[in-house]
This record gives sequence, structure tokens and C-alpha cells, in this order.
Amino acid sequence: MDPRTDFAFKKIFASESSKPILISFLNALIYQGNPTIENLQILDPYQSGEVLGLKDSYLDVKATLDNGTIVIIEMQVLNVKAFEKRIAYNAAKAYGNQLTRGKGYFSLDPVIAITITDFILFENTNKIISRFSFREEEEHFDYICPTMTLIFVELPKFNKSVDELESLADKWIYFIREAPNLEMVPESLETTAPIQQAFGIANTVNLSRKELDQLEAQVFYMQDQQRSREEMLETGLEMGLQQGLQRQINSAIRLLERKLGTLDESIKSRIAQLSSDRIDSLTEAVLDFNSADDLVSWLQEMGDR
Repeated sequence: MDPRTDFAFKKIFASESSKPILISFLNALIYQGNPTIENLQILDPYQSGEVLGLKDSYLDVKATLDNGTIVIIEMQVLNVKAFEKRIAYNAAKAYGNQLTRGKGYFSLDPVIAITITDFILFENTNKIISRFSFREEEEHFDYICPTMTLIFVELPKFNKSVDELESLADKWIYFIREAPNLEMVPESLETTAPIQQAFGIANTVNLSRKELDQLEAQVFYMQDQQRSREEMLETGLEMGLQQGLQRQINSAIRLLERKLGTLDESIKSRIAQLSSDRIDSLTEAVLDFNSADDLVSWLQEMGDR
């Protein structure tokens, strides 16, 4: 499986058997490979709004570390509109949603939001891993207490070969980028048990027919979206934008029909009226749908906003 697809990423890092994998991965990215995290709890990645009308969020992975810190992870292949704002919104929601009625501010734990992109986000640096936190502008000292930290991993900037891998972070980034291109686990990665376990989960031999169909649908959709965006960038014309949106709609409908079966024309018509941003949100929510009724409810919710 390609770990960059939502289905595969969740399967590898958020399954019942994924705890050792996620611990190793987070230690690599947050704590420079040190075994700081010894235990964690993998949570439901769906984030509803505590405030009525607040937009829901669908994350790839959400976990609570043994020190109480909340970690949310997103794997993003396409650079969609307002993506940077969505990252900040999800981190703020994970922080604020802790404070349910009756709790004091002292109960708030830090939030770390890890975002892995298959595109270059920060053009002004060659760093593969970038970290942002609350810090004084001139003297650069940290805020009084830990609040939110944003960590970004930009895959296109990583060009190390398997023989050049040094840190645990190098090995995990290499795994995410190269797993679908490998026929066997490289010897240098076999010695890291969690990565070897991740390769085992990524092996499609272990998937059911339904899971293979879901994976294939996501890969096809991802390829369609990449081609559409490339064509839009090449033309830069309004006609190209409209054609790109139509391809985006068609791809979303194909993905939904692979999951739910043939859709009524009335449902397809409602999907065709969605904006590009709403189509992106719809494709993220597909794996949470179990029937066409779930899709109709989602469309109704979008229409009420």
C-alpha cells in the first residue's frame, strides 16, 4: 500500500495493532528519536464541535501520550485551498475541545499537530521537518506554558537513498515515500521492529477484498486529482478551472459509488453543486460512510451551513 493514501495511513498508524508503530514514529518526529514516549492511547480521529454549528473535523490519527499531550496527524497529498488555515483550526479545536463544561483551564494539555505533505509548503527553506510554537518575537523565548505546536514534514524535500538514512526520522520518512516502490524490506530498516511491522501492515496480501477496493478507489481518486490540478496549472484559464472542478466532482462520485454502490441521480446532482472545498471535505469523509443515508445526512449538514 501507498502510505500516503488516507486509507493506508490510518491502517498503518491507527489500527488496533499500531501502537508500537505510532510510538516509534512520534518519538522520531517529536523527540529526535529518543524513547520519550513509552505509551499512548489511539483515539477516534473524528472531532465534532463542542459549540453548536462549529465545523466537524476528520483527522487521520489522534492519540493521547502518556504525559497527557494530545497529538493529531494529517497526511495530505493535494495542496487544497485554505489548507494552512485548516491545520491551525484543527489544532485549536483539539486544544479547546478539552475544556468541557465544569473543567478549569488547568486541565488543558498541550496539542501537537503533525502534518505530512506530498507537496512543498514552505518555499523559503530546504528543511524537511519544520516546527512552530508560541514564542516571543524579538527575544525568542517560549510562552509560559506549552499550548500548541505545529510540525510539518515535506516529503518532496527528502531525497536520501536507503544507504544515506541516519536518524529514525529519516527511516520513517523514507518508509512513507518509498514503501509502494519496494519489493522487500531494506536490511537497514529490518533492524527497527516498528518499521518492519509497518511494512507488514502495508503488504496488501493482508487486506480483505473490501479493503483492497477502498484502497484502489483512493489511489484512482488521488491520481485523478493530481492530473486535474496539473492541467489547471498549465492552462491557468477559467475554462480550465471549471473543467478541473468537474473532474473533481466526477472523481468524488466514482469514489462514493465504489464504497456505497450506484447513487441516485438526485444525490449526484447535489454533489455537483458543491464547491471545490466541499468536494475535498466530502472525499475525506467517504471512509466514514456506511450507507447512502450517511452521505445524504452529510449533504444535508453542508446545506445547513
